[in-house]
Amino acid sequence: DLDKFVPGAVEAVKLDGQTWGVPISTGNHLVLYYNKDLMPEPPANTDELIAKGQEVSGDVTPLVFNQTEAFWLVPWLGGFGGQVFAEDGVTPTLDTPAMVDTLNFLHQIKFTDKIIPLESDYDTADTLFKEGKAAMIINGDWTLGAYVDTFGDKLGVARIPEVSATGEWPKPYTAGNYFMIPAAEEGAQLDAIKSFIDFATSKESQLKQVAELKRLPGLQEALDDPSISEDPHLAGVIDQLQVGTGMPAVLEMRCNWDAMKPEMQAVLADQKSAADAAKAMQDAAVNCIKTLE
Repeated sequence: DLDKFVPGAVEAVKLDGQTWGVPISTGNHLVLYYNKDLMPEPPANTDELIAKGQEVSGDVTPLVFNQTEAFWLVPWLGGFGGQVFAEDGVTPTLDTPAMVDTLNFLHQIKFTDKIIPLESDYDTADTLFKEGKAAMIINGDWTLGAYVDTFGDKLGVARIPEVSATGEWPKPYTAGNYFMIPAAEEGAQLDAIKSFIDFATSKESQLKQVAELKRLPGLQEALDDPSISEDPHLAGVIDQLQVGTGMPAVLEMRCNWDAMKPEMQAVLADQKSAADAAKAMQDAAVNCIKTLE
């Protein structure tokens, strides 16, 4: 009965009308973490993000995130009203005004507003935040446990700020971790696997998983439990989940990732205009998909 699981987690494992896994956790999405000693309240929108960021003093960087991977680009694209595919779910839509606006925004906060560092990959951003050298970081929910260990109640978790220009929330991709059963399994072995999955996705097991791993459960009933929804850190992760988008499971998405990555990097290196980068993304994605046919 897949209806008992978090809808977004189920959606992310659907392909060609089939559901290919049972979610043991949900999320796997980006959120905004902030160090309350450096940023007492999170910015509600991008205007506040820039204003608050420019108030951060000393050697502290206002905001860090992985500037090398398009996974960190996608939420902002959603906030500017764009998406990577047309309604058919397989035709790239990367050369759009929304993508141009997204790339221009990232260029602006780097080179004009100067609230993000000149260079930052995943490890650099993570280290700067953990060492108290960055006030905020956009990173995955998978880092929550480590950040709680580092900061305790000084850690804040919130949505990535609303895009002031559109009034829309950034929409990070959401997914989960899944149990998948080989098609060849049958008989007693299959029964044992099903029993284990039932056990692991029971409310009791799911709540234990959250307590130990700080990862949101795949079971909707567990996600709704007060022990989770009243935890301030988990509540922030859940709040971001509400505006997330299920990550496309289609093969064409690989082409989109490969097309977006170098062009995002070129814009953030001040080597290419947003408009040229968006066009190059689209061309690369379309050409890549042709090789799949």
